[in-house]
Amino acid sequence: MKKILVLCTGNSCRSQMMEVVLKDLLSASQFEVYSAGVEAHGINPYMKRAMENKGYSLEGHTSNTMDEYAHLHFDYVFTVCDHAKDNCPYFQNATQRIHHSFNDPADAKGNDEEKMLVYDKVRDEIISYCKSAIQSL
Repeated sequence: MKKILVLCTGNSCRSQMMEVVLKDLLSASQFEVYSAGVEAHGINPYMKRAMENKGYSLEGHTSNTMDEYAHLHFDYVFTVCDHAKDNCPYFQNATQRIHHSFNDPADAKGNDEEKMLVYDKVRDEIISYCKSAIQSL
C-alpha cells in the first residue's frame, strides 16, 4: 500500500481539499492519503462548504501537524504552498516529493459570497491538478 501526504501551512484549506479529492480519485486498497500542516489551524468553514458544494465530505477530518506523521514513510509528499515546501524538514526519505503552490483561499477578502468565489476557484484548481497528478502515481 502506498502512502501519500499532502502538506500546507495550517492544514485548514488546501491540503484538506487535496486529501479529500485524492481519496475520491484513488483506490483505498492501493493508497492511504493523509494531510497535515506545518501548524494546525483547524478546519476552515469556507473550505468545508466549498467541498460539500461539490459533493465531498469532510466528516471526521481533523487539522493535523506533520509531526504526527514523522514515524511514517511516505511514497509521495505533496506540498501545496511555498511555505510548507520551504519549512518542511521532515519526510526527506519520501520516495518522491512533489510541489505545486496554490493561492491561499483564507486570504480572500469581501463578503461571504465573494470569499466563496475564491474558495471555489482554488477547489476547482486542486481538483483539476489532482486528476492530472494521479496519472504519474
